Amino acid sequence: MEKIKIITEFGQFEAEILNKNPKTVASILESLPFEAEAGRWGDEIYFEIPVIGELEEEQEVVGVGDLAFWPEGSAFCIFFGLTPNSEPDKIKPASAVNVFARTKDNLNFLKEMKDGDKIKVVRV
Repeated sequence: MEKIKIITEFGQFEAEILNKNPKTVASILESLPFEAEAGRWGDEIYFEIPVIGELEEEQEVVGVGDLAFWPEGSAFCIFFGLTPNSEPDKIKPASAVNVFARTKDNLNFLKEMKDGDKIKVVRV
């Protein structure tokens, strides 16, 4: 199983690439490594990446530890809790996303991140 590593000044984690959204996965893996300035939207970290894509197996509800591509903003999204769009028991992105990877690692350190903090994604 292919993996990627996400690195911040507050910690790092690995995520497994899922067997879904093949065009999204291919585009993201081809563009690695990349570094960006993170944005924060509730308990979601997002950042623009050099990938253009469309919705494939779109999801409007995600889980803690899901990594997704948001085509509207050409953004990589990491979900570690509720967003401003969420309901008490449902994590909702701003709009539909392509979930392409997942981690079981503890992501609490992401709560330390602020807009503008650096984040890097590499292949493992």
